[in-house]
Amino acid sequence: MPSIGEALQWASERLAGGESPKLDARVMLQYVLACDTAYLLTWPERLLSPQQWQQYQTWLNQREQGEPVAYIVGEREFWSLSLSVSPATLIPRPDTEVLVELCLKKANNHADTKIVDLGTGSGAIALALASELPLAQISASDLREDALALAQHNAQKLGLKQVCFKQGSWLSPFKGECFDFILSNPPYIDAEDPHLAQGDVRFEPSSALTAEQHGLADIQEIIQQAPDYLKPGGWLMFEHGYDQKQAVQACLLAAGYSEVFTEQDYAGLDRVSGGRYVSNGERD
Repeated sequence: MPSIGEALQWASERLAGGESPKLDARVMLQYVLACDTAYLLTWPERLLSPQQWQQYQTWLNQREQGEPVAYIVGEREFWSLSLSVSPATLIPRPDTEVLVELCLKKANNHADTKIVDLGTGSGAIALALASELPLAQISASDLREDALALAQHNAQKLGLKQVCFKQGSWLSPFKGECFDFILSNPPYIDAEDPHLAQGDVRFEPSSALTAEQHGLADIQEIIQQAPDYLKPGGWLMFEHGYDQKQAVQACLLAAGYSEVFTEQDYAGLDRVSGGRYVSNGERD
């Protein structure tokens, strides 16, 4: 059987040409061995067992076929939380943490602060906020039953049981409720976008990625629904494509939102937009 160092070298060579061969090789071996990076660096001469070597080879084959590492190992870190993931949901990405940061900046940790995460998927946004705002009332929805089950599993695993999960399309499960913050990472990619045939997104659910009207249909629907579910002066904020700033800001302004803004992600690309909704009566 190969040593840790030999296995990493072999895997990195097999995955050469990919986006991050050394990182992928290391992450998968950490999960096979149930260890951390420090262990791999400290004990490169340790031999893998036959079972570990077989598992590692199986996973390398899956990765060579393009399957995302997160789906292979079944986990992805988001906001320092270890989330279980599956092909039922999008893989949480660091850029979405910008949405969490913005909400935290604007929210006060009061018991009457109400937040909802629409299309929660793995539960990443809602659970990240729950970990930071233990007194807030946090809800989340998803149309897909399998996605909602995964989000509920993550909440249980992380001990964040205060999040209320409901099944349904966007805000429809919350009739009669009003929130201080409505958040979402909705589908926003044009179905004709060539990037859908590249990288990890080939394995992610298309229903969570693409939307009609050049990727704007779901964003527009949320913008139209949200006023009926926002407290006076409440915020709607959502993630969108790097080239959609002007379109989404125009939609927000046309729907009567104020203080409309766009925030960039960690790569300096336009990624999150939002605004406050103030009724006509309050403007007068």
